[in-house]
Amino acid sequence: MSRFPTFVVLSVVLTTSLIPATATEFNLKSELSRPIITPQTSLEETQVYLERRIPQLPEVKTTKDWDALAAKWRKEVLDKVVFRGEAAKWRDHPLSVEYVGEPLRGPGYIVKKLRYECLPGMWIPALLYVPDKLADNGKVPVVLNVNGHDPNGKAADYKQIRCINLVKRGMIVLNPEWFGMGQFKLDGFNHSKMNQLDLCGSSGIAPFYLTMSKGIDLLLKHPNADAYRVAVSGLSGGGWQTIFISGLDPRVTFANPVAGYSSYLTRVRSNTDLGDSEQTPCDLGKYVDYMHLTAMRAPRATLLTFNAHDNCCFAAGHALPPLLAGCRPIYSLFGETDRLITHVNHVPGDHNFGQDNREAFYRAVGTFFYDGSKNFDPKEIECEAGEVKKLDELLVTVPDNNATFTSLAKSLAEKLPRADNAPADKSAKQEWQNKRRKLLAEIVAAKSFDVDAEEVPSAKTGDAKAGSTQIQRWRLHLSNTWTVPVIELTRGESQGTTVVIADAGRAAVVEDIEKLLAAGQRVLAVDPLFFGESKIVARDWLWGLMLDTVGDRPLGVLASQLVAIARHAHDTDRSGRTVTLHSIGPRSGLFTLVAAALEPQAVGQVTQRDAITSLKQHVIEGNRGVDQAPELFCFGLLEHFDVPQLQALVAPRKVEIK
Repeated sequence: MSRFPTFVVLSVVLTTSLIPATATEFNLKSELSRPIITPQTSLEETQVYLERRIPQLPEVKTTKDWDALAAKWRKEVLDKVVFRGEAAKWRDHPLSVEYVGEPLRGPGYIVKKLRYECLPGMWIPALLYVPDKLADNGKVPVVLNVNGHDPNGKAADYKQIRCINLVKRGMIVLNPEWFGMGQFKLDGFNHSKMNQLDLCGSSGIAPFYLTMSKGIDLLLKHPNADAYRVAVSGLSGGGWQTIFISGLDPRVTFANPVAGYSSYLTRVRSNTDLGDSEQTPCDLGKYVDYMHLTAMRAPRATLLTFNAHDNCCFAAGHALPPLLAGCRPIYSLFGETDRLITHVNHVPGDHNFGQDNREAFYRAVGTFFYDGSKNFDPKEIECEAGEVKKLDELLVTVPDNNATFTSLAKSLAEKLPRADNAPADKSAKQEWQNKRRKLLAEIVAAKSFDVDAEEVPSAKTGDAKAGSTQIQRWRLHLSNTWTVPVIELTRGESQGTTVVIADAGRAAVVEDIEKLLAAGQRVLAVDPLFFGESKIVARDWLWGLMLDTVGDRPLGVLASQLVAIARHAHDTDRSGRTVTLHSIGPRSGLFTLVAAALEPQAVGQVTQRDAITSLKQHVIEGNRGVDQAPELFCFGLLEHFDVPQLQALVAPRKVEIK
């Protein structure tokens, strides 16, 4: 690989890459569409990048050492992931419970409709199943049954059957609604909207955690609750909830996650397992993997249930073995290997918490909560006619102004950003900019990349002639981490260098590039990660979340790539001219502006078309989800910077928005 050649001598070195500019012989769109990297390059580089950052279980030789590590991880996750920003104030919010409507009766039990406040102003509808016969001061197990991505929510038949079977066996069971499901099937509770809270500097994962932890609080407040027999179970997203709360809350003495998660290391190579926002919360993977959360259960009882032919995600064949290989040695330290058990469902074997999986759960309950008593029959008790209710029968009213992810974000954003104005004095302003620039770099997790330029031979050649367009293709290797495809175009004598970045990719902005060429600009048409030729074809936003969870930020990766390219273009230009960054679209507009704010030397000005003028307006008031543009949801960015504050870091350099 050679260093990127000096731009001012391109007319000499690119003689073999001159393309005549006549309409019959030269099609700019066609030239911009020709591939430079393979369709798998960006995906493969992202996978490797993540694998190097996902934490692995350390070797531990004593239970004392393990307990110390587990306590450290719990504290880090709770303090630095779950309860950040405004969410820290929600942590100790007192539990409020309100019983509403008429209870429902079943054979030997009652179902109480209630709502509980998981954080100020956010009420969770739930059903509490209580046996008719509870001895005075008699202690019974309590079970939190969470549900996953089922539109029926708490009314899902397999969930109701599980609750009914447990209450008929004498247990107290809570069946809460989950965000985005059942009667919470609202846009404001769409999981992709939780990241609006992240943008405001407050943890979007906090409501998920608090819904579960407050549910356990509610159960344990019952006078008949046995604090030594507390179980959580759930399917899919409920399986994720189960391991998340059960790994972090030591009160959970038995956990049964069903087809709900795999190690991040597994997910990187098994793309069906990539989880959405709550599965991949910002910075979780900076401290622990799901392998850690599972091992942190030791020596408490855990049943890992997976399905052999899962048609959704987390199939047993690839998800279960790594978890066992990592976690069994930890249970072995405690001499409790029989408390980490597994069940693989083969019939039907798809994504289910059907009778076979439920009976595996009942058996484990009998083993761990009833000492394996022969009187505890794990065979499912058939529900009588009318026991399994319809969705409308299980409706629990909540306040009309019940808080949602989006309402919380709007409330937080009203007072943001928290930023002081630039001082008038030139020297003081420069110091202010340097301080703010450092803060911005920390927020976006900016990186410094070296550039190694690899020239890609052109398939077409032509004779040099007046008015011809010179084209050269590059693979820019950034610190042996990312490969960014770049097409360099010049027409006649260069008057300056413009780097072009577009939401739709370089091939979609022929008109912009043509105008720049006609104005004498040397154009570097760039497709950074997630855009154009560098777009990850399937579920690219989930890969953005993966970058977030290991402590990086998609916004920082993109801005850092652009900074590296701008510096390299500037450093190799003998005239010493600064570079213009030209973006087209709201997404590229933001990371281009961040790049210019971070790089005051190489970048001379910024021109933008269709750029956003305010994150608050575009994301929060526009009610956008992270699935639309993961880089716009950088944790804490809006807490300190909106677009005007970013522009203030570019000044006195020009920012022109068209």
